[in-house]
Amino acid sequence: MPSVGALLCQGGAALRAAGIENARMEARWLLAHALDATPEALLRDPRAEVSPDAAARFEATLARRAAREPLAFITGRAGFWTLELEVAPHTLIPRADTETLVEAVLARGVAPRRVLDLGTGTGALLLAVLSEFPAATGVGVDLKPEAAALAARNAARLGLSPRAAFLAGDWGTALDARFDLVLSNPPYIAAGDIPALMPEVAEHEPASALDGGADGLDAYRALATALPSLLAPGGAAVLELGQGQAEPVGALAQAAGLSVAGLRADLSGIPRAILLESGQKAIGGGADRG
Repeated sequence: MPSVGALLCQGGAALRAAGIENARMEARWLLAHALDATPEALLRDPRAEVSPDAAARFEATLARRAAREPLAFITGRAGFWTLELEVAPHTLIPRADTETLVEAVLARGVAPRRVLDLGTGTGALLLAVLSEFPAATGVGVDLKPEAAALAARNAARLGLSPRAAFLAGDWGTALDARFDLVLSNPPYIAAGDIPALMPEVAEHEPASALDGGADGLDAYRALATALPSLLAPGGAAVLELGQGQAEPVGALAQAAGLSVAGLRADLSGIPRAILLESGQKAIGGGADRG
């Protein structure tokens, strides 16, 4: 029977040949998935033997990854903020860049009580914010019923179900409520740019979560129209931005009567989150994450 070390060498070589960055690390994740173990556990005994069934499972997932299927879709899991989330091909894979929105919420220093996540996907943004503000409740909305169901499963597994509800709908138009905080990572890639994205994204992630129309701004236009009726007095919206979109999105928001309260850059220095505030003022308000 092959050893853990031999399979990792084989897997790393196969993924490097397919142009995968961090090939050895990804091979370790795939072997851990095949063995139902942690990647760290594999490092303890590289000479451990692997059963033929587990080796076959590893080789099957290796072939999928070499064909540029995203690792998260193969394992069914992705990390976001402090959470581990279930993912599936009908949702966007949560990314580290999107954590910038959570940072922006915390930096604002105002504890939201009611939170709305538009285009919730896996529920990543809503669940991360609820994990930081134990007194908050929230609603996540997604066009796809299967995405809303997946987000609900994530909430249940994380023990957040009592404070999070998920439903299928279109940008909050069916909601008759106002929220202290609205979050969204909308589709913002210009339609013509999608084919040039890396294969993991262009060929595997849902087009509906990527395609922002001809100029990448269609979803922001819809959000600018919807936000004034969704935000409570003193409320704020934090939206993810694509590169170079801060100025046009800010202009759309201001035309809708919202104020641009700030931008937050991701680790690459790109403005990734825009903070918008309602024109109406609330009484009081301070940070209380406990």
